[in-house]
Order: sequence, then structure tokens, then C-alpha cells
Amino acid sequence: MSIRNEKITGIIRDLAARFLEEENNGSSLITVTSVELSKDAKYATILFTVFPDSHQKTALEFAKRKRSDFKKYVRDNSTLGRIPLFDFAIDFGEKNRQKIDGLLNQ
Repeated sequence: MSIRNEKITGIIRDLAARFLEEENNGSSLITVTSVELSKDAKYATILFTVFPDSHQKTALEFAKRKRSDFKKYVRDNSTLGRIPLFDFAIDFGEKNRQKIDGLLNQ
């Protein structure tokens, strides 16, 4: 990944974390874990985890509903020239890592 794309990824990750914290109703904890940016920086998928797990589906639906609001938020709160199209997804890799860590610590 180029240095430019790494900077874009970092900006999007920070903005996504702030946006989801501000927009969330507090029924669950949403943590942005990473951002996958396409090579041409036209598409970005924001990966996050949800606690408690029982709220994953609701949180994902909420995030997907807020995609256009998030794009406006990025436009208003960053100096990025071209804003990518956003999508949100649950970070199951991080969930699996946490389960493995829990098993290893027992």
C-alpha cells in the first residue's frame, strides 16, 4: 500500500470511529478496527466489531443506513480531495482473534 493510501486509510478510520460514536444510540459499543481501501482509492470498506455480539446485525444495518451521512461527514471534516464510496462490514477476523486469545489465556 502506498504512503498516500495509508494516510487516507488512517483518516477514514479515525473519522469513522468518531462518526459512529456520535451517531450511535449507546445500546452497543462499536469499535472500528480497520479500513480496506481499494488500490485506486475509489472504494473503502470500514471494518468494525460490536459489543455485545447480540447487537451485530442491528449495528451493521445502522452503519449501512448511515453511509451517505458518513460520506458528508468525511467531506466536512477532512481535506480529502476525492471521497471514496463507503461500505461497512463486521470484522470477523478480529472476533476470531479475540476468541483464540481467550482460549489461550484459559
